[in-house]
Amino acid sequence: MNRYKTIRRVVTEDGVPYIQNPVYPDIPETSEDIYLVTTAGDRYDILAQQFYGNTNYWWIIAAANNSTRDSLYIEPGVQIRVPAFRDAVLDRYESENNLR
Repeated sequence: MNRYKTIRRVVTEDGVPYIQNPVYPDIPETSEDIYLVTTAGDRYDILAQQFYGNTNYWWIIAAANNSTRDSLYIEPGVQIRVPAFRDAVLDRYESENNLR
């Protein structure tokens, strides 16, 4: 899934095109979520590949952990949550961005 496919392309009054910023959904905790403590070298994209089979889903793990960093690297020794229901998150992302 390309997370930008549902993002609207907008043109300003001056004719300048831009892509509207995506809205990331809240990702509620479930009893099936996986919790882990990060180690040196852990990155959101590598964890997404490990748990979801696709590095493009890194943002799901970052969003679930309220990451505001502008890096894929995660500080070692931090407990993070990997949401179990990837498809449910993708559906919420798509519906929230289609409504804009």
